[in-house]
Amino acid sequence: MQNQNLFEQIITYFSTHTEAWGEAVAQHLLMCFAAVALAMLIGLPLGVFCSKNRIVKTFVTGIFSTLRIIPSLAVLLLCLPVFGPGAVPALIALSFLAIPPILINTTQAFAGVPAEVIETATGLGMSPARMFFRVKAPLAMPLVLAGIKTATAEIIASATLAAYIGAGGLGVMIFTGLGLQRADLLIVGGLSVAILSILADTLLGLLEKRLVRYRNTDIKPMTARRLPHRAA
Repeated sequence: MQNQNLFEQIITYFSTHTEAWGEAVAQHLLMCFAAVALAMLIGLPLGVFCSKNRIVKTFVTGIFSTLRIIPSLAVLLLCLPVFGPGAVPALIALSFLAIPPILINTTQAFAGVPAEVIETATGLGMSPARMFFRVKAPLAMPLVLAGIKTATAEIIASATLAAYIGAGGLGVMIFTGLGLQRADLLIVGGLSVAILSILADTLLGLLEKRLVRYRNTDIKPMTARRLPHRAA
């Protein structure tokens, strides 16, 4: 009977608060997308640079690896006295949380490009820019994308805590459900976050498979070429 009543409450919520739920989902997605995009703008070029310099790699990855062990709520609360409540501190805090997996995976991905592939591309007369976009980036992209997937999943979950500092999103629904002891709001909010995480992981997974297929069909033939023998 309780389960039936709960199901009816969920149906009633969607029938009367569809617009409010849609706005919460839109706020959540926008906040997550902006945070991941900002983290990529910082983490991707920094990761490429770190892959070329061991000293910088050790220093930078050490700092951001330390950030990964700080709880999400702590980072959000640390931004609160500096930037005040609202979407700005939430965006900054979530971006910092998303940078480490993107940075670390990007560094490992570009540092792990096989030396023989680079030698072959150099022997074929590729410029550094063309080598980067035609050889290094396709080979590194699957691991880079894995870091983006990890960051996205973490941000979608952590963004619910942003409601504590007035950033909106699905976290408002969850915390309201906790405060009012309404299981329907908890279930709707929690399932919405879970579904968003699954959808994001699925879409990025499809993109990763496509990139792997491109890598296998485009890079391997190039590396299989034989360099011309130089005349003695």
